[in-house]
Amino acid sequence: MEIGVTTFVETTPDVQIGEVKSHADRIREVIEEIVLADQVGLDVFGVGEHHRADYACSAPAVLLAAAASQTKHIRLSSAVSVISSDDPVRVYQEFATLDAISNGRAEIMAGRGSFIESFPLFGYDLQDYDELFDEKLDLLLKIRESEKVTWSGKHRPAINNRGVYPRAVQNPLPVWIASGGTPQSAARAGFLGLPLVLAIIGGSPLYFESVVEIYIRAAKQAGHDVSKLKVASHSHGFVAETTEIAKEKFYPSTAQAMNVLAKERGWEPYTRQTFEEASSLEGALYVGDVSTVAEKIIFLRKNVGITRFMLHVPVGSMLHKDVLKAIELLGTEVAPIVKAEIDRWEEETENTF
Repeated sequence: MEIGVTTFVETTPDVQIGEVKSHADRIREVIEEIVLADQVGLDVFGVGEHHRADYACSAPAVLLAAAASQTKHIRLSSAVSVISSDDPVRVYQEFATLDAISNGRAEIMAGRGSFIESFPLFGYDLQDYDELFDEKLDLLLKIRESEKVTWSGKHRPAINNRGVYPRAVQNPLPVWIASGGTPQSAARAGFLGLPLVLAIIGGSPLYFESVVEIYIRAAKQAGHDVSKLKVASHSHGFVAETTEIAKEKFYPSTAQAMNVLAKERGWEPYTRQTFEEASSLEGALYVGDVSTVAEKIIFLRKNVGITRFMLHVPVGSMLHKDVLKAIELLGTEVAPIVKAEIDRWEEETENTF
């Protein structure tokens, strides 16, 4: 069981002090967060790619490379790389370079992304949304399989026996499929035998049990070793000394950020009641004291089958010192509880058969 953190490097207004951090300041803060996550023993840190003013990182590999030289053990991943609007050759080259700097700790989380700004920015038609992802993923996987690549498609010039360099330290360079939980994306990941990341950020996490079943079934039908499959959860949350403190610190920025999205997308307003319901044991928000957050992660592992949990913090903009404290508590207190219980449970389960 792996435990880690994800961030979108938000630069929304801080609701407590009214400040909007510069992109440069927020990027430097995230590097500090990654270094701390490594120091407290967390397994992975993921950084999202966005192309709008309220998110500071459009080039995750560059930010992660800056952290790679200051860390020793933590795995460094995009969360996600929007490969639909990028060039898979450059994506591979950037993350192979990160893999070299980190000595084999780089990962690519490939996804469509939840925003569309990158498509017109790079000259792509949103009508080709699904086709672009399928085609670009196919090329990315071919590049990681072979030094010399021959490939042709509809949305990118063909490649005829050309080398792609540098090559990654890891062979193959890990590529995860990121999904909002659709059966189609789970089946695709399973068919390809790739690890799956689920954005469990709303509703009941128990819904995703059936998604994981689809993933495993597709992998088995394709002839993959299902014992080697990996499933991760990317979920919003925050850890503090008490559950009351965690909620009072996390709610304002979360509500603000979610209501911006609600207005853009025509969702219902995000309310305190929504927040409290999501904070329950079977809700999708992992906010509370150490024991509360640990209990919820354990519940998710036992009922959905995840093998990696990534806490997305902050949602919106929070005080940097509070985010650092949450990362510290996640690594030094939550993760040991979760790993010990999962080890005990897995051993017990194995012995019953």
